[in-house]
Amino acid sequence: MQIQSNKLVTVNYTLTDDDGTVLETTEGKQPLTYLHGLGSLLPSLENALDGADEGQHLTLSIPPEQAFGPVDDNLIQQVPREAFQDVDEIQPDMQFEAHTSQGSRVVTVVDVDDQTVTVDANHPLAGVTLNFDVKVEEVRDPTEQELAELAGSNPLDAAEGEPHDEQGSDR
Repeated sequence: MQIQSNKLVTVNYTLTDDDGTVLETTEGKQPLTYLHGLGSLLPSLENALDGADEGQHLTLSIPPEQAFGPVDDNLIQQVPREAFQDVDEIQPDMQFEAHTSQGSRVVTVVDVDDQTVTVDANHPLAGVTLNFDVKVEEVRDPTEQELAELAGSNPLDAAEGEPHDEQGSDR
């Protein structure tokens, strides 16, 4: 069966950057199952999978412009250390939810000194070419229950989890 809109698709994949660093994988984990055509995946990835057959193996490279965009230097800012009064120790790679005039954003700490904390509100994969190695495991019609469960969910959100700092506390 071929992948098309409203089919339940199960894939195993490995995502790497151009250096070959594994960014995410289903290896040793549950495969990714999603309802095709709902926009649950990056549009460029979903488009590449459209029409693929069960059992097919695909490799594709998605440039930043078709993924999470280029790095926007305007989203990297220095914030006074006092803005983090409730946090005892701030370290690079910690993530926080910032409330801005455009709504909530997850920011990642990139540098810390006694006076300032430099944060980056770009998506962690902004500016990164995404290289996918995908194996289509199953393509089938969803059951009514699966439709109800999957229609409102984003499987990549579940795979990535909620933003948290390195101590693991949810924000």
